[in-house]
Amino acid sequence: MTTPHHQHASHPHTHGPGCGHIEVPHDGHVDYAHDGHLHREHAGHWDECEREEHLRHDGHEHRHGQDCGHESVLHGDHVDYLHDGHRHAAHEGHWDDH
Repeated sequence: MTTPHHQHASHPHTHGPGCGHIEVPHDGHVDYAHDGHLHREHAGHWDECEREEHLRHDGHEHRHGQDCGHESVLHGDHVDYLHDGHRHAAHEGHWDDH
């Protein structure tokens, strides 16, 4: 995963178990969904955790949506679904792996 290092400036809230935000574990760390962003702790500050590249999730037959059984996370202008340690987002007729 290519994760750019974009520090989330002025983030006074400390995320952690029970903080009230959805935990998204992947790639050996935990992101926290907060106000349409995903934050991760890094070197004493919080980063925006976003991929730089477009990664298509081929072979994903399940269709996410309301009541599909997977946690939904508001992410910018769309909704991601948490599934098997991934975030899936609908994109031009396929699912992206965030």
